[in-house]
Amino acid sequence: MNGRQKIETAFSPDGTPEIPAVICYEDIYIRDHWDSLTTFPWWYAQSPDIDQQMAWMRQVIPAIGQDWMALPNCPSRQDRENLYIDPRKDGVYLTDRLSGEKEQLRPPVIGGWDTFEYGNSGHVPYLAKTKAEVNRAVPLPPRFNREQFIEEGHAGLAQRLLAEFGNERFAFDYASTPLWSCYSLWGFEGMMTMIADHPDLVQHTCDRFLGSRLGSVQRAAALGANGIWIEDSLTDLISPRAFERLNLPYLQKMSAEVHAHGMRSIYYFCGNPAGKLDLLLESGAQALALEESKKGFTIDLAEIVEVVQGRCVLFGNLDAIHLLPHADEKTLRAEIRRQIGIGRLNRSRFIMSIGSPVTPGTSPDQVRRYCDLVHEEGSR
Repeated sequence: MNGRQKIETAFSPDGTPEIPAVICYEDIYIRDHWDSLTTFPWWYAQSPDIDQQMAWMRQVIPAIGQDWMALPNCPSRQDRENLYIDPRKDGVYLTDRLSGEKEQLRPPVIGGWDTFEYGNSGHVPYLAKTKAEVNRAVPLPPRFNREQFIEEGHAGLAQRLLAEFGNERFAFDYASTPLWSCYSLWGFEGMMTMIADHPDLVQHTCDRFLGSRLGSVQRAAALGANGIWIEDSLTDLISPRAFERLNLPYLQKMSAEVHAHGMRSIYYFCGNPAGKLDLLLESGAQALALEESKKGFTIDLAEIVEVVQGRCVLFGNLDAIHLLPHADEKTLRAEIRRQIGIGRLNRSRFIMSIGSPVTPGTSPDQVRRYCDLVHEEGSR
């Protein structure tokens, strides 16, 4: 079985005889290990030129060795004709042929943000506290136009990737939940206090965000994705009652939209699922992915399987923070074998994964070793 077949079969009622290997958030891994994965300059990842995009992806995708790939959109055909990358001694510039305007590009920062912004964490100076303020801050998106999207050429890169790698690898895209999207509006402190003190306003805000999140699903379908990774964060910190009111209905709508387009839904719940596992299973998603044990909580896959009982696909949660970077082959193989054994108890509806993104200190050789060991142990 190839990688795509393994993943698709994992979603079947009888599960997969061969366990697939994936990492989550490959874009973070690629950003942090660019020079080890490809010989091309960093700005190829920001290039509007599809040939340049394909050049680095042809090196990186096989180098990782996993069974899926993220499916990107790209600038319109017109923008690709007008824009080009201009490397100079004083920097790298994205240049418009028609207007002559230039934008200096910045190399990616290993590990993420290089500056602190209140929207990323901490205290937001002013909170939108009325529906009118929320409406101004979160405008409703125009209805997604699939035909226009494709006609303008936004699926050009995805089409090339699928033609070259799509038969072997499961293609997916990302979407965030409406409640998690409130973080971008209110920050952590504001989001938590709004959920506690103004749930009606939070619900209204989630209604506003829902349209763009469903649009993300529709865009992924237009690209040709096989599945959607639905990201949800910080909702382990709210009560089950708040989760049921402010998160679950939107999860269900997103899952339904994914399925309406013939794609597979994967719900990635960040944090401690204790007290909410039954609610997570009501999301309608066909697969559940959880973090590794950390932050003072423990997630035991065996205990999760006892509850899930094959009702959905379960992703592995190998420790990407402590174990993956440092484990020798024997230790890494043992943990992979242990998790696969647990996954078999979920009617083999199981996909081996890591619980969080690959860390900057993890070598590409170790990531490739992880994928190879999964393929070995998953075929036994």
